[in-house]
Amino acid sequence: MTRRVRLSAAEARRIALSAQGFDRARPQSGSDTRHFRRAMAHIGVLQLDFVNVLLPAHFLIIWSRLGPYDRGKFEHYLYESGEYTEQWAHEASIVSTSDWPLLAHRRREYQPWINSPIRNLRGSEKYLANILKQVRQSGPITAQELPPLETPKRKPGDWHKSMPRRALEMHFGAGELGVSRRLPNFQRVYDLSERLIHGETLSSRWCKADAQRALLRRASQFLGIATSADLADYYRMSPRDAAPRIAELVEDGALHEIAVDGWSQPAYLARDATIPRKIGGASLLSPFDPVVWFRPRLKRLFDFEYRIEIYVPAAERRWGYYVLPFRVGDRIVARVDLKADRKRSKLLLQNAYLEATADMEETAAALAGELRMLAEWLKLDDVITVSANAFSRALALRI
Repeated sequence: MTRRVRLSAAEARRIALSAQGFDRARPQSGSDTRHFRRAMAHIGVLQLDFVNVLLPAHFLIIWSRLGPYDRGKFEHYLYESGEYTEQWAHEASIVSTSDWPLLAHRRREYQPWINSPIRNLRGSEKYLANILKQVRQSGPITAQELPPLETPKRKPGDWHKSMPRRALEMHFGAGELGVSRRLPNFQRVYDLSERLIHGETLSSRWCKADAQRALLRRASQFLGIATSADLADYYRMSPRDAAPRIAELVEDGALHEIAVDGWSQPAYLARDATIPRKIGGASLLSPFDPVVWFRPRLKRLFDFEYRIEIYVPAAERRWGYYVLPFRVGDRIVARVDLKADRKRSKLLLQNAYLEATADMEETAAALAGELRMLAEWLKLDDVITVSANAFSRALALRI
C-alpha cells in the first residue's frame, strides 16, 4: 500500500473487513480444507462459545465467511490437522499451533480463579500430580472419567464446575494438558500437551517481550487498521505491556501510524494491509466475531452500539436475548434476535431492527436470503417471524 498520512472512515472499514476475509465472496459449492485454512488465517483467534440458542458462536464465525459448510469436517480439521490448538488467547480460543510458544509466558503466569475451591483442596498437589500420571499412562481423558471429589457448597449465582473439571482446566491453563478433541456435548478431551504439540513448536522458547511483539504483529495482520487498544485486546494483553512493543513495531516498519477521519486516537496500519475498492456480500455476525468482540472498535468503525443481553434480565433488554449484527457490504445495517427451535424445526426470528441509515428494502432482501440459507444449513424446515414491527413485516414478506 502507498504510504498514507490519513484514511477516510470508509477506507478504514474496508481495510478492517478485508483483513478478516470479507473481501472475498463465499465459496459457491461447499467448502473444504482450503477454505477452512483461508478463513482461519484471516481470523487467527477463533473464540469458543457453546451457548446453543442458535448454534455455538464459533461455528457462526466460520459461516459468516464461508456460508454453508460441513461442520463435522471443520471440527475434524481443527482437531486432527495439527495446525491448531486450544489456548487461552482472547478468551478460550482455538489458535494456530505456531502461537503455542508465543503464549508460553501466559501459561507460566497462569493462576486459577482466586475463589476456586481447588486452591483450598487438601492434598491438591498429590491430586493434580495423579491426574497427570493417569493421562500419561492411560491416554486422553475427560472430567467425567476422574473420580468425583466433594466441592464446597455453591453460593447463589455460582457457575458450577466439578473438582475434576477444575483440576483439568488448571493443568490446561498451565500448559501441562491440551485439548485433543471435543465430544458431541462439547466436553473437552484432554491429553498431554507434548502429544499434541510437536517438534520445534513445543521446544521453542521466546522471551516475554519478543512474544508480545510477535502477538501484536499478528493482531495487526488480523485487524488491518487498529488503535493501540484494539491491538492489545486481540490477544488480551494489557495496554501498558503493549505500548512499548507497538512502538518497536512502528520503528521496524511493521506498523505505520496514521490518522483516520473521525477517530480520536492514532491508528496503526499493518504493513501488508490492503484497501479494497469495495466490500460486497452480506453476513450475520457472531457476538464473538473479531469484527464485533471489542465494542469500542465496533462503534468506531461502524457507528454501531452493541451489547449482548444474554445475562441482562428480560425486562431490561433493549434488543433481545441472542442478537446478531447483520452486515451488508462495509456497513452493519440491522440486528436480529434469533433462536433455533429444534423441536419444531423452526428458525425463530424473534425481533429484527433496522439501523437508522439503512435502506429497508435492500436490507430486508439481503437478510431474508441469509436467514433462509442459515435455516437450511441448520436443517430447520422454516423461518418464523415472531415480531410484528415494520422491519420484521418487511422481512416476513421475503422469507
